[in-house]
Amino acid sequence: MLEKTYDAAAIEPKIATRWADANAFAAGAGAKPGAEPFCIVIPPPNVTGSLHMGHALNNTLQDIMVRFQRMRGRDVLWQPGMDHAGIATQMVVERQLAERQEPNRHEIGREAFVERIWNWKDESGGIIFNQLKRLGASCDWSRERFTMDEGLSRAVLEVFVSLYKEGLIYKDKRLVNWDPKLLTAISDLEVEQIEIQGNLWHFRYPLADGATYEFPVSFDEDTEAYSYETRDYIIVATTRPETMLGDTAIAVNPEDARYKDLIGKDAILPLVGRRIKIVGDDYADETAGSGAVKITPAHDFNDFEVGRRHHLKAINILTTDARVTLKDNEDFLDGLKVEGKLIEVIEEIDGMDRFAARKEIVAKMDEIGLLDHIEPHTHQVPHGDRGGVPIEPFLTDQWYVNASEMAKPAIESVREGRTNFVPKNWEKTYFDWMENIQPWCISRQLWWGHQIPAWYGPDGQVFVEKDEETALEAAIQHYLAHEGPWKAWVEEKLENFKPGEILERDEDVLDTWFSSALWPFSTLGWPDKTPELDKYYQTDVLVTGFDIIFFWVARMMMMGLHFMKEEPFHTVYVHALVRDMHGAKMSKSKGNVIDPLDLIDEYGADALRFTLAIMAAQGRDVKLDPSRIAGYRNFGTKLWNATRFADMNGAVLDPGFDPAGAKLTINRWILTELTRTSNEVKAAIEAYKFNEASSALYRFVWNQVCDWYLELLKPVFNGEDEAAKVEARACAAHVLSEAVKLLHPFMPFMTEELWEHLAGADAGLACHASWPEPVFEDTEAAGEINWLIELVSGLRSVRAEMNVPPSAKSQLVMVGTSATTGERLVRHEPAIRQLARVTDIVLENAVPGGSAQIVVGEATACLPLGELIDLTAEKARLEKALSKLGDDIDKIERKLGNEKFVANAKPEVVLAEREKLTGLLDQKEKMVQAIERVSQSG
Repeated sequence: MLEKTYDAAAIEPKIATRWADANAFAAGAGAKPGAEPFCIVIPPPNVTGSLHMGHALNNTLQDIMVRFQRMRGRDVLWQPGMDHAGIATQMVVERQLAERQEPNRHEIGREAFVERIWNWKDESGGIIFNQLKRLGASCDWSRERFTMDEGLSRAVLEVFVSLYKEGLIYKDKRLVNWDPKLLTAISDLEVEQIEIQGNLWHFRYPLADGATYEFPVSFDEDTEAYSYETRDYIIVATTRPETMLGDTAIAVNPEDARYKDLIGKDAILPLVGRRIKIVGDDYADETAGSGAVKITPAHDFNDFEVGRRHHLKAINILTTDARVTLKDNEDFLDGLKVEGKLIEVIEEIDGMDRFAARKEIVAKMDEIGLLDHIEPHTHQVPHGDRGGVPIEPFLTDQWYVNASEMAKPAIESVREGRTNFVPKNWEKTYFDWMENIQPWCISRQLWWGHQIPAWYGPDGQVFVEKDEETALEAAIQHYLAHEGPWKAWVEEKLENFKPGEILERDEDVLDTWFSSALWPFSTLGWPDKTPELDKYYQTDVLVTGFDIIFFWVARMMMMGLHFMKEEPFHTVYVHALVRDMHGAKMSKSKGNVIDPLDLIDEYGADALRFTLAIMAAQGRDVKLDPSRIAGYRNFGTKLWNATRFADMNGAVLDPGFDPAGAKLTINRWILTELTRTSNEVKAAIEAYKFNEASSALYRFVWNQVCDWYLELLKPVFNGEDEAAKVEARACAAHVLSEAVKLLHPFMPFMTEELWEHLAGADAGLACHASWPEPVFEDTEAAGEINWLIELVSGLRSVRAEMNVPPSAKSQLVMVGTSATTGERLVRHEPAIRQLARVTDIVLENAVPGGSAQIVVGEATACLPLGELIDLTAEKARLEKALSKLGDDIDKIERKLGNEKFVANAKPEVVLAEREKLTGLLDQKEKMVQAIERVSQSG
């Protein structure tokens, strides 16, 4: 006999141990002979990470598919692994050194620091894997991979060297997102936009050579004419005055009549004295500010592109830690006469922090009369999500992948349907990114990561090889084959060779996304031709969030197609965000973060998983309300209690039970609904409609099995017909065991426990049980019982709407019944009387006065309300409630009709009000119907 209550806290660890002891999730476990493979690679969580709601949703959906396919006998591999998380991990260990007051990384050196990180990883990293196991993730944990492990590191070397030698990896000087605190380039994904209350400074840049022009300053509506003033300057506006020291042009729109005659002329850069060109470029927006834009190619991404189009010089005036550098800056000083104001600028501003320099430059521009005006300006400023300081677009030498070339086959793959996005609308996002792709910066100025396999000779010549020995050999051949000073220098070094004297290795490491781009094939053993690679690549489906379609999905597509000549997956399922119950994005600053581990502690993993699945409608964010999780915990309890009830009535699995031989209508009905549900769940999972699969299971288990089937079996269990009892017991056990299997991918812990109880320890694990594929269908039996359910449910709804006391009973009058309905009424009269609380059933030709009516099939079922309630008092109660409801609806409609409220309130607040209004309008409709019923009855 099952325990009286299900204790998730006690049973879940026990089940997890049972799975681990049986190595239940090993690749191919439970597969049928010659089974078709099914493979998912886990989006590798950061080694520093811990489980959050996004992980919980992502891994629940993967696990549903994996368990489903495993139960269908497929050869399943869910490949787990972790990402080394370059910046995050290095920060963790650097912080640890500081907290322990130990020497920093520069003091202990690169080799010792990297060793410290490996020690940290072995001791503290990867906590998230144990948390995923608590969620029930059925990965093949024996195959755990790490982006820095030996095999994956070998794959990274192979890819880098191959792409370099194909000309698809190269070094270039371009702008990158630079974090002045962490002193490294970072990706767009590691940049967050923060709204800042700042200023827009309007500066006057004098025109060169005494040039002037007529500028329209006002328009006279009476004369329909402009008035002009003569200007010898052009006004530009900037939010970053410190960058003006690196200006090399001013851009105006070629169609802007105000400045057309200035294109091609020069202006003088204030404080510096450099002549800068005025260029015509569509980037300048004639409706924004003055219509003229200062161009600083070395410190703005848009300006960089303008600079390339017009062959402008890019002058970097900042150091890596965001201080102004002028004194020894050859690019800045080139072509300048260091005299007058420039001497003062160099002396005072050189070495200043960028924000201190900003204040000083504004003061100096004001001092010389070139500060036109200042206006407050709210704008988004990019910050590093780890360092927390404003990032700088920074001109520096970095390694790049020719992404535009590698993107071409990846674009065609999706366009031609070889890889599909679900929901399909994400394909547009994919194409928008891929068709406008920029070179991919893959180098990072860190110590933790895959060090770039590039070595530099004494003249800067680069040698890219898999190891230093091969690079040295290539370098020696190169230098000895070319006459010149370096040939003699190398020959001299070789006479008394010491490692490191000829070549110096690039200190940078690769972007973390570079190694994770290889994930679908590197985790399977590539570059070796392993059996796993042969069997499981191409993988089947990738489950991911929308925010990394470009950073990860697109790059896996590029790398997979290039090196494996096949897409890494045929489907990309993009799930939505998990938000709080009001629809707000979770964030620590808002204080609305929900910890999935807390929810597991309180409600159990099964309840959390089922909640996430049933709310995971395609294209719709999950608004997580903990009360919903409590409700789905009750759903699990309902199944548990139903199994106990069947137990107490002798239900035991009978290996000889044949659904086709069932004689009782109630059994033939539930067996039909089992077939329909199984088909519905299977189709929904295969279509990635997890909410529809969950809803079908909820409806079947709660409504059909627990509320109706077992309830309608009570007279059989308590009756005298022994043959009926035997059939009912066997059928109930069969249906419950099949329901447990259908529910297993969604609620694995409880169902594993119930399966052992129902099927016995010798039956094996639920996770290896065969997926139900019932074919029984009796439409006549199903129609009859569903008619009974519709009738009783309708009568119950009427009683509830009319506030009928539970103990009150009345006659049921049936009007317009067919012969079939009449026969059903006779067969099921005892059940109808008990379940619908009626005294007797009579057939009439007309609807009796004072009755509530519902239509069931061709007949009308009538409840005489005068026998059940005080009609006058009930009408008064309903009208009072309707009036209160009307006031509430009016209040919300006024609020939503207020444009200021809709414009200024948070989107989730407006959405909550609209949803509340929808609910109240539904209540109003039902209440109006109830009043009509009472009025007709009175």
